[in-house]
Amino acid sequence: MIGAAPRKSLYSKPLSSVQGYGLAVLSVSTALAGALLLERLPMRGVEIPFFLFALAISAWYGGGKAAALALLLSTVGFDYFFTEPLHTLAISPSDLPYFFVFALFASLVTWFSVVRRRVEAELRLARDRLQTEVTERTQQASLLNLTHDTIFVRDMDGVITYWNRGAQELYGWTAAEVIGQSADQLFHTAFPEPIEGIRTKLLNSGRWDGELEKTKSDGTRVVVASRWSLRRDDQQRPTAILETNNDITQRKLRESEIRVLNEELGKRTAELESINKELEAFAYSISHDLRAPLRHMAGYTELLRKNSASVLDEKSGRYVAVIMESATRMGNLIDDLLAFSRIGRSEWHKTTVSLDQLVQEALMEAGQAANQRNIAWKIGALPSCYGDRSMLRLVLINLISNAVKFTGTRDPAEIEIGYLNQEQHELVVFVRDNGVGFDMKYVNKLFGVFQRLHPAEAFEGTGIGLATVQRIVHRHGGRVWAEGLVDRGATFYFSLPQSEGI
Repeated sequence: MIGAAPRKSLYSKPLSSVQGYGLAVLSVSTALAGALLLERLPMRGVEIPFFLFALAISAWYGGGKAAALALLLSTVGFDYFFTEPLHTLAISPSDLPYFFVFALFASLVTWFSVVRRRVEAELRLARDRLQTEVTERTQQASLLNLTHDTIFVRDMDGVITYWNRGAQELYGWTAAEVIGQSADQLFHTAFPEPIEGIRTKLLNSGRWDGELEKTKSDGTRVVVASRWSLRRDDQQRPTAILETNNDITQRKLRESEIRVLNEELGKRTAELESINKELEAFAYSISHDLRAPLRHMAGYTELLRKNSASVLDEKSGRYVAVIMESATRMGNLIDDLLAFSRIGRSEWHKTTVSLDQLVQEALMEAGQAANQRNIAWKIGALPSCYGDRSMLRLVLINLISNAVKFTGTRDPAEIEIGYLNQEQHELVVFVRDNGVGFDMKYVNKLFGVFQRLHPAEAFEGTGIGLATVQRIVHRHGGRVWAEGLVDRGATFYFSLPQSEGI
């Protein structure tokens, strides 16, 4: 019982030396008085048992020194009071064998008593240690039983000797049902490697951990993260194995599902990459194949206009002009389509890029169409980012050109370029204008290839510029979006990493 005091010994602790000597004198005196008293009754021959009893008492409670004193006093008393001639210490030769036998027998009694006393003391100490260990083990077992972790102990033959409440909750068996049973036969454990190798590791290091598959009481299988700890005795001999288990069945199922999804995602990604390459190759091929007939159409139409200008009436001349404009537009579409397809095939060189410098270069190219217009530019200081310089320059050219084009009806036009520092490793660049804007319910169409929200006759363009912007930004690991209102302007945003590896 936990906290119970050890039981008292049947034998008292040995006396001190002074107490032992006093006990020896008292025991021999009592034995001598008893023998003399009984001799007068008359009862002769009782002195030897009395002295031997006194010796035993002295040796048992007083120890070896007290026994030696009692032996000496008993010998003197026996010689003085019971050996002829009486009341003298003289010993005749004929009495020597009796004294020798008495001394020998007394020594045996003394030796037996001393040895027995020592053995009893050792047994008492061993019992006290055992009681203490039992108390400690009981307390430890009680504490282990409070936890919901699965803990059990088995001996070196695999027989279960301890089973806590957590083990019962996981596997379903009570302690009474499993203690004394073989763990291997109970669990039908599936090991990740041969059991001999596991035992060798356990004996060498004292520990082993791994994932095991076991059977519960209802027959279902469970996967556990298992840890074994080896217990040794004072001679370092292995005596028991403490095993703890944590149920990871659901985690393994989720890992398996994630692995299957990743494999499926990898297949889908490979398929999409293959399809994209095929589409890019198709677009590139078609664009090249269209160039030759388009050049013929444009060239012969131009010759027709020059050579037949005098014979063409106004209506026919208008027809020829429409053909020329359509050929020119078709040529622009092909050029933009080729540029768009090259984005996916070209090799990129990422480095730290100054956005301030890129904006200035983009303004020089995209702003040429706005030289004769009244445009109020508002350009803030921009930080550096990490990416492909030529591709990011193309992004800014497209966005600035877009802003210039759709503010053509404004006087003055207002275009602002800046950035938002939303996250530590990411910056968001924006291009804002006060142009015609757009309806937000069509915002998803803005970045599609050939998608236009305004009539071609109102605003020129091929509908590939914003799709190009989106493709470049996505390859940088960023995102692109827009906000706008009809006749209230629009703002285009794109995010970029500020440093390498983001």
